[in-house]
Amino acid sequence: MAAKVDNIVIKGVKIPLIYEEDSRLPLVTTQIVFTDSGSITDTKIAGLAKFSSRILGEGTKTLGSNAFAEALESRAIHISASTGAETFVIETSSLKEEFGTSLKYLAMLLKDPNYTKEAFSKVKTMTVGALKRKENDYDYVAGNELKKLLFSGTPLAQPSSGTPQSVEKIQVSDVKSFLEEHLVLSRAIIVVGGDVDLEDVKKKIANVLSGLLKGKAGKVTHYNASWDAKESILKRETEQAYIYFGSPYKMRVDDENYYKARVATFILGTGGFGSRLMEEIRVKRGLAYSAYARVHVSKSSSYLSGYLQTKLESGNEAKKTVKAVIEEFVKNGVTEDELEQTKKFLLGSEPLRVETMSQRLNRTFMDYYKGFSLKHSQEELKKIKKLKLKDLNEFIKSHTEILELSFAIVTK
Repeated sequence: MAAKVDNIVIKGVKIPLIYEEDSRLPLVTTQIVFTDSGSITDTKIAGLAKFSSRILGEGTKTLGSNAFAEALESRAIHISASTGAETFVIETSSLKEEFGTSLKYLAMLLKDPNYTKEAFSKVKTMTVGALKRKENDYDYVAGNELKKLLFSGTPLAQPSSGTPQSVEKIQVSDVKSFLEEHLVLSRAIIVVGGDVDLEDVKKKIANVLSGLLKGKAGKVTHYNASWDAKESILKRETEQAYIYFGSPYKMRVDDENYYKARVATFILGTGGFGSRLMEEIRVKRGLAYSAYARVHVSKSSSYLSGYLQTKLESGNEAKKTVKAVIEEFVKNGVTEDELEQTKKFLLGSEPLRVETMSQRLNRTFMDYYKGFSLKHSQEELKKIKKLKLKDLNEFIKSHTEILELSFAIVTK
């Protein structure tokens, strides 16, 4: 059955409910998505949103981490919390017969998070340890440095998990305040799929969420990527050069021309072998094992980014090649053959992108979240199929802003 949007009303708040029935397997997946509640909100302490989601992974204060986990495991129930840039997501999955029980435990978790000193200390120790280990992950280092160049002075310039120093500053009161402000009815969107009746879902979800505060709806702040081409070179004890690059990309999250950007960037750098960057950097010059570029378009930002690794002595040549490839791409566009091959791949691989319930629900949610109809993805594929070379090249040539490339490089 195709997905549809319904709603439930709790404490006067009308909460959207995205639902898809699928009775082929006796499974149910539920997501409670809280908008404007991800790392984009970390304006005071970097990493607070993600840290708060990890606290929810420690079960309830009453049962404790181990007993809560054992209770879920004994019934094959999974509950997890995670954050993106813009959203805070709590997900449950279970067998159909345990759906009600899974929501009972979810309600317990929302009402009684494990704010004990032991749980808090455990999460802080693990988070700081992981961040310190990442200091030697030069892909991570270069990626973060690129974000600093593109989004200086904004939450997007910070690592989403924070830094060892910022995480050390987080107190229990900070987590409590974050969850009380963001896990509220006014920010919630419900996503449910599986072998379950819609009316049963609405009744049981309403019972779970009735314990939340009404709260205030948030509005995602949009941050523009820098139009000033910058370069940052970080010296480390490394055997390779890690080259990350990015630029602004003029596009709204609800832009109807996104399908053209999708086709264009596939040809430029998302499509693996056959993409312009891969052909020029790996196949023709042997500078790197892989080279990649993609466009990120969301409510909070819109930019192009890419990366490659190369030999230390090839760093400058690789950087020049990236710039030359993108300049040629914008100036002359793509060929008819490149367009047709991309169409074949995107249209032919579509079934692989919607074969699981999780994939379908995620796509439906994103279409709804961005302000599109629930049939938007299918309509986009039709547009890709009909896309003419002239129209695509006009689109590519209009985006000269991607020439304003910033580079973050880790080298010896």
